[in-house]
Amino acid sequence: MRIPLIYSIRNLLTRKLTAFLTILGIALVVFVFSAVLMLAYGVKRTLVATGYEENVIMLRKGSDNELPSNFPRDIANLVRTLPQIATGQNGKPIASNEVVTIINLLKIGTNDMGNVTVRGVSPEAMELRPAVQLTEGRMFAFGSREVIVGSSINSRFRGAKLGQTLKIGGDEWRIAGIFEADGSGFESEVWGDAEQVMQTLNRLSTFSSMTVRLNHKGDFDALQDAMDRDRRFQQIRIEREKEYYERQSQLMATFIRILGLVVTIIFSAGAMIGAMITMYASVANRTVEIGTLRALGFKRRSVLATFLLESIFLSLVGGLVGLLIASGLQFFTISTINFGTVAELAFSFSLSLDIALWALAFSVIMGVIGGFLPAARAARLDIVTALRAS
Repeated sequence: MRIPLIYSIRNLLTRKLTAFLTILGIALVVFVFSAVLMLAYGVKRTLVATGYEENVIMLRKGSDNELPSNFPRDIANLVRTLPQIATGQNGKPIASNEVVTIINLLKIGTNDMGNVTVRGVSPEAMELRPAVQLTEGRMFAFGSREVIVGSSINSRFRGAKLGQTLKIGGDEWRIAGIFEADGSGFESEVWGDAEQVMQTLNRLSTFSSMTVRLNHKGDFDALQDAMDRDRRFQQIRIEREKEYYERQSQLMATFIRILGLVVTIIFSAGAMIGAMITMYASVANRTVEIGTLRALGFKRRSVLATFLLESIFLSLVGGLVGLLIASGLQFFTISTINFGTVAELAFSFSLSLDIALWALAFSVIMGVIGGFLPAARAARLDIVTALRAS
């Protein structure tokens, strides 16, 4: 014989204070759990959005990222002759020789310094990354000491406004424009002429990397084979740009998840204890009621299911509340050091369907664990003893 669902809900409404406190505790845990997953997903989403499927980045073998990489100028010229490289309307290969360095800037409102990525690019860089669009000012003039600044750098660092100057390699560089890039990692960079950046760094023979556009996304294997067959490319490795930036996000995203999950586990222990106390109190207050149900023919498993259902319902409501609060974090943008590049990266909390499902599943698990022992105690109550409690 089953006990109606409405019975469980009505019993919760008679203990509003304890139910509210339990829901609040579960909501706090789910909020922390969701925020951690959203933070890690936000990092990954920002960096993955930085790359393009049809773009290929080339680095020197043994280099994990662009900073320590050395890409010879003569090799860059050879790459431009490969048939797999797409050409623009001007007939030139869509390829950008790039040099990457880091400068220190003061953050607005504090005396803290932040590492900012400076990327020297070739004229084809804008065609390679169409999401990069100027929002203020103009494009820097190639051959000059001018730069354009990502919107995140513009809003977070001193001296990064339109018309101001930045110090790069001991030289003053004027900010000619501000750009956005659909929320990708490029918004946390400063762009200038690669040749000029190389001169100011006294680095004339090697770039950091080279990024090219393929004729077709499927040409990656053909390009890899062509470079493997040519001994002049033996020290160069290639990677799809999207996969490169996704790999750069792994270390930091994993660290955030592990750290956050440790905190979440600690908090969840408290929430489950709270749910357990609530359900034990419910059993104690409803001893006669439980005895009556058993006398009417309700089986032990029905009583067990009833109390377990109440605990799960409390946890699920708390999970929904916590998830709803966590969803508001999407309106906030934060910045931190990207472990892969040791440079500042701005990103937003991002919520996905998977994160929402994991959060709700986690709340249900807490409800099951927190409610099982009290539910088992209720199911084991002797009918006669329970009725005498009145």
